[in-house]
Amino acid sequence: MSILRDIRAVGQQIWLDNLSRALINDGELAALIGKGLSGVTTNPAIFQKAISGGLYYGDDLAALKKQDLSAERRYELLVIPDVQRACDLMRPVFDESKGDAGYVSLEVSPTLAHDEEGTVAAARRLHAEVARDNVLIKIPATAAGLKAISRAIGEGISINVTLMFSLSDVDGVAEAYISGLEALAAKGGDISKVKSVASLFLSRSDTAIDAKLDAAGGDALALRGKTAVALAKLAYARWQEIFGSPRFAALKAKGARVQPMLWASTGTKNPAFPDLLYVEPLVGPDTVNTLPDGTLAALLDHGKVSGNTLVEGVAQARAHFEALKGAGIDVKEVGANLQKDGLTQFDQAFAKLLEVTA
Repeated sequence: MSILRDIRAVGQQIWLDNLSRALINDGELAALIGKGLSGVTTNPAIFQKAISGGLYYGDDLAALKKQDLSAERRYELLVIPDVQRACDLMRPVFDESKGDAGYVSLEVSPTLAHDEEGTVAAARRLHAEVARDNVLIKIPATAAGLKAISRAIGEGISINVTLMFSLSDVDGVAEAYISGLEALAAKGGDISKVKSVASLFLSRSDTAIDAKLDAAGGDALALRGKTAVALAKLAYARWQEIFGSPRFAALKAKGARVQPMLWASTGTKNPAFPDLLYVEPLVGPDTVNTLPDGTLAALLDHGKVSGNTLVEGVAQARAHFEALKGAGIDVKEVGANLQKDGLTQFDQAFAKLLEVTA
């Protein structure tokens, strides 16, 4: 049995954080689905790399450049068919799981991160154009994004909430999801057909916090490489409280699905750390882990599953956060800065992408 199926038996889905025509055309995505892959995530940086590489995109891009279209619209017309094909490949997973798994994500333009109205309009349009039950429209957890997410959920649009970096993000995102479901239920909508995941970014947290610990020196050095896993465990503990509450129970009785925590940015950036640092300790029910190609290959090669590891070491995670506080590190502030940095990185990747499609 594939390690991916072993993890699925615990209740966690493994998704691939990548998509390109090469993955689809060459049969690699289908092969991974056969091994138990349960979904796909994308972002502007992923598509910038895929399209800039040119494989399988050249002819279509040349044809689009002959049309009077914006660079952004050309980009959309290139990637929407890829997302549709990936959704179709994932459809048996979606059907077998009764809508719990088998999703593919497509992100709204990063230029809309602080534009509530623009984000809602883009979510509606992309959702309609992809026209697949198993597409997730990706929206960042900014202040404007959270308002847009609640409205989109309230219209029955399934959402992948991205760029979460702190425990406060967990509360804000869950509130947006639950309030959106309540609005949809109030107008007689079928809330059982709405899916959402909450994507908490991990490795970037360790990179940022460890730089501060290196600067502090002394006893603080012993805290390196532990923040992201601690953050995920505390986020999951908070998630259990929120989705175990009477408020959500009322929605669950009407068919609502929980909003799984999704572990993102799970490739180990520090070569001194284990390559599955953000995978093996974070397996638990009703969660997703989306992996870049290298991390997925490592998991398939030598990954080990030891049951529900997410609930282990929660007290130590709390102690770690207290130790960071004692070292003068404001984890919430670091998270806010990381979100800003993430938005900037996606903006830059999107700008490079539009240079290719211009």
